[in-house]
Amino acid sequence: MHYLDKKKYKIFANFLNQLAKELTNFYYSKLNRTFKVSNKLKGKGYDPVTTSDKAFEKFIRLKIKKKFPNHQIIGEEFGHKKSKSEFTWVIDPIDGTRSFVIGNPTWSNLISLNYKGTPVLGLANFPVLKKYYLNYSDKSAYVVENGKKRKIHVNKKATFRNVRVSAAFHGSLSLNKQKKIPQILKLMQFPCSDALSYSHLAEGRLDIVIQCSNKIWDIHPLIPVIKAAGGYLNTWNNKDAIKGGNILVSSNKTIHQKFLKLLKPVS
Repeated sequence: MHYLDKKKYKIFANFLNQLAKELTNFYYSKLNRTFKVSNKLKGKGYDPVTTSDKAFEKFIRLKIKKKFPNHQIIGEEFGHKKSKSEFTWVIDPIDGTRSFVIGNPTWSNLISLNYKGTPVLGLANFPVLKKYYLNYSDKSAYVVENGKKRKIHVNKKATFRNVRVSAAFHGSLSLNKQKKIPQILKLMQFPCSDALSYSHLAEGRLDIVIQCSNKIWDIHPLIPVIKAAGGYLNTWNNKDAIKGGNILVSSNKTIHQKFLKLLKPVS
């Protein structure tokens, strides 16, 4: 695991803090209007991308290039800008594009800073909800809502008996496979709202989040925030979540181990 010194954490966190505000302003000044939607999968399924996704990513890339010209960038829409830098920014310009298309406010801008391949800082910015989540070190994470900053922690006291579970399979788990995890299905009692569910776990509103088929830009920006808030996360087969895939996030170790066992038939 790679960490930054306090001074560098502060520089990068301040940059992301400012960028969150700029992204929200950019949305309301330019993108809160008509947009075009196209399907990346073209008849083989549905994976929408909008002109707003591309506009957001160009905006983010420009801001990073201006401030940190030598850093690498990986974005969902425009690929990998390589360099020899040990720092890489990973961008999902709109996480929850389907929500964006239908006017659901749970979509977000996700950005992580990776140092030597490890996500060390993350931002989840929700322009319509006017709030964003950001970690300032490996031990401190915050939500900023309506201009007020509040430190967040997972719900360490959660037990299996009173667990609050949010889950979504994103069409990746067949009906036959779902039948193998009846207890999980029974416990899925709270809606899953893209990155907002991960963010809600980090601030103690949820105790378990289960998702399928996360790409690196879906999960890298949430990893540092969740860990700084005290949460646990990895894949369903107990591997590092750094490569994405099927993800389990928990508020404490006891329920994390319990849910890994429940997911074993499909992991």
